[in-house]
Amino acid sequence: MQSARTLEFDRIVEAVTELALTPLGSASLSELEPSSDLKVVVAAQAATSETVGFLERHPLFPLRAGEALPEALAQLDVQGRPLEPLQLRMVADFVDSVDQASAGIGRAGAAAARTLRGGVGTGDDFPILRELVSKVTAFKGEVAAVRDAIDPGGDVLDSASPELKRIRTELRQKRQKLRGTLEQYTRGSAAKYLQDEVITERNGRFVLMVRAEHRGNVPGIVHGSSTTGATLFMEPSATVEINNDIVELEDREREEILRILLELTDRFRARPADMSISREVARALDVLQAKARYSAKVNGIEPEFTIDTSLQLKAARHPMLEHAVPVDVLLDPPNRVLLITGPNTGGKTVALKTAGLFALMAQAGLHVPATVAKLPVFRSVFADIGDEQSIEASLSTFSSHIRNLVSMDRDLQMPALVLLDEVGTGTDPNEGGALATAIVQHFRQRGALIVATTHFDAVKTWGIGTEGVAVAAFAFDPHNFAPTYKLLYGAPGRSLAIEMAQRLGMPSSVIAAARGYLSDDQKRLQAHLSRLDAQARALESDRVKLERERRAFNETNAELSKREKSLAEREEVFKKRLNERLDERLRQARRDVDAVIEQLKEKSEAIAEKASLRAAINTGETGSARAGARAEIDRIVEDLRQPASVSTAAAAAAAAVETSEPEVGSRVTVGGLGLEGVVISIDGNRVEIDVRGKRIHAKVKELRVIGGPPSKKTAAKVRVNVELKPREGMLSEINVIGMTVDQAVDRVSRFLDDTLVTDLHEVRIVHGHGTGQLRKGIGAFLKTHPQVEKYYAAPENQGGGGATIVELRE
Repeated sequence: MQSARTLEFDRIVEAVTELALTPLGSASLSELEPSSDLKVVVAAQAATSETVGFLERHPLFPLRAGEALPEALAQLDVQGRPLEPLQLRMVADFVDSVDQASAGIGRAGAAAARTLRGGVGTGDDFPILRELVSKVTAFKGEVAAVRDAIDPGGDVLDSASPELKRIRTELRQKRQKLRGTLEQYTRGSAAKYLQDEVITERNGRFVLMVRAEHRGNVPGIVHGSSTTGATLFMEPSATVEINNDIVELEDREREEILRILLELTDRFRARPADMSISREVARALDVLQAKARYSAKVNGIEPEFTIDTSLQLKAARHPMLEHAVPVDVLLDPPNRVLLITGPNTGGKTVALKTAGLFALMAQAGLHVPATVAKLPVFRSVFADIGDEQSIEASLSTFSSHIRNLVSMDRDLQMPALVLLDEVGTGTDPNEGGALATAIVQHFRQRGALIVATTHFDAVKTWGIGTEGVAVAAFAFDPHNFAPTYKLLYGAPGRSLAIEMAQRLGMPSSVIAAARGYLSDDQKRLQAHLSRLDAQARALESDRVKLERERRAFNETNAELSKREKSLAEREEVFKKRLNERLDERLRQARRDVDAVIEQLKEKSEAIAEKASLRAAINTGETGSARAGARAEIDRIVEDLRQPASVSTAAAAAAAAVETSEPEVGSRVTVGGLGLEGVVISIDGNRVEIDVRGKRIHAKVKELRVIGGPPSKKTAAKVRVNVELKPREGMLSEINVIGMTVDQAVDRVSRFLDDTLVTDLHEVRIVHGHGTGQLRKGIGAFLKTHPQVEKYYAAPENQGGGGATIVELRE
């Protein structure tokens, strides 16, 4: 496809193909093409994204195969033909790698399912990959048999079969016997007849090097002579039979090896369907892992496919440029044409190619390097870019472009993307501008999306005044006219041909003359475009400022949300601790009541015993026992109703108002721990309370009013001092020296409860050195406490081992 080559899609294909792990995947990737089927494209992108996620967790993909694998797999189709030892090792390693990859994907899916049961995750992290490998069956037996029979170097091992082991054992014995017999000639009386006292080989048989003139002195068979004829290669008569045995054994060895190789080959050949599945799964997995690794290489994202004609590429980077400047290519309905203007070397052609290349990559299942990528699935992507001059066809640049445009018009299928670089150039500027305008308008009327670059004033003027046409320009530094490679939307840009020539060193006399040749209309247009450039830069500056403020606002909002969530979590922990403390107090109250009842029983029994002795019961004693029991139970009930931290005076004040309903401004206690606060607002049965500068929520029934709102008479005279942070030293330290472990843990627990409504992040517990039991007991308590992030011995200047620093959770 000519447009694909023009947009350098073939270079993208080469880059992805280089990441293949097997020749099967490499062959498939080398034929990678975009699809125009929306379902196929969406499925391909989903598979690539899933593989990206898999490789992030499992970067070492086990798939592997040698370059000669396709030839070895092809030979499996030839019945009765064994594979060579190295080919068998290659096939075994290949199917084993497919088994490993399939098992790894299966384990990853199982792990995800276990995570889901634990309360986290999706439980279906890699459905596409797991579906792909679901039909793969293992070749464990075949692989083990090959590796047991053939070493990595391709040698068939003696252990490949008992027969082979027996043959080779006998061969070694025969060769040893043969060498011993021949060495008798080299060391005995016959040595004087030898040209050299070495044993060599001719025609597969071991021979001696006998001088030609002593042929009769060494009986045997001549197997050849040297080039000079002075040396004969003779097999002594005494070794002929041994050599015959060796030759026979070697023939049997070859036959046995051939049998072993054929048997091993037939084990794979006997499972053609399974081999075919493994081959296709390996091909698909290799393609996916190459696409995923390419996505990581270019920092790509999965594009989103639109059903309308919108095209949004934000911070798009050309993947083949090492230091590509991000560019935004935006075309939203009802606009169908984007005219890009601006100076030469400003990046117009790169932006054009990036848009077309992203469309091809996306439809080939590849991720694209951008922060946002939304585009349709095109049936046609055409590009007319660069110098198309053809000397062989006797075509000028202009003629080549026109012929290309005619071909594009003939083959256009909707939806289509048409990319036109400097359309209409190569001829008279007036006619070229008119022709360029007509060409862009023609493709627009046919329904295509068009991205075009131009220097023609006629095209710029048409774009400004035509509905459905967006105009953008590449910005430049207004001081030195250097390109910034940033695309600004809303106004056409100046071509800056004269300014660029001056910047590149053109003599000032030429520059002045060029300015003089400009017509008045051209000068007015240039001045107008200059003003538009300035306005566009100002608008872009405002946009950047607003974007920066928006990000700051979002960050602040996110931080506030995080703090709100943290407070809600701390409130929940606080409520839980409150409930636990209340439950404990209730249990203690029950134990106390049980103890009072038990004491009353004992007193009753004692009184009854006295009565049996005196035959009369002293009513004063029984009344006193009952009154004592009642008083004790009343005390328990009062202790349960009144928090331990509330003074007697406060309890009396609370009793006076405890039956009243809370109002805004009322002082209340929450739960049974004596946590005091002021009601800020009431919403039905929910109230908001200010407790030491912190706001918490509670239900009306959880509150006890201990003071009404301030009267209007005194309200004006009251000075309110709200401390948003605890006073220095407030609740930041507790001393438990001299307490038992249980007493200390109880004090520390209450202390940590109080910190829930403060901004404290760190507190100190002073327990002293002593025997160390107090420190250990407090440490065991802190280890499981939900508010504690971590704890450790205090620095030397803060008490060392006699104190513990506790860092609290946010």
